[in-house]
Amino acid sequence: MKFNKYFFGTWIFLFALFAYWQFNDPDPEVWVSIYGVAMIFCLLGVRGIFPKLPLTLVVVLAVLGAIYFFPGGVGDWIADEWAQKDLTMKTPEMEENRETFGLAIIALVLSPALYKAWKKNP
Repeated sequence: MKFNKYFFGTWIFLFALFAYWQFNDPDPEVWVSIYGVAMIFCLLGVRGIFPKLPLTLVVVLAVLGAIYFFPGGVGDWIADEWAQKDLTMKTPEMEENRETFGLAIIALVLSPALYKAWKKNP
């Protein structure tokens, strides 16, 4: 139970930061909502509540979204990010690449909750 509390508690804070950083995005309502949903599931995880169907839906959609937006040249994108030395968005492609990894992070973070949901209620 302590794992749930600390792991998901940490991610509540991190997803809140991710949502905050989206306010200057071209489509903040979409990404603030996505990170808000991740925060809600982390809050439920802290409380030991793992709703199987909604978690499954969110994780599957996050994985599909990450696959859909996956950048063709990850190495080039990372090199561009390092070269600019700040976090400002220079191109729409950079923003899509960041969003891809945001969805992948959501899927990874919520995977232990999904595992617990399926283990609890097969």
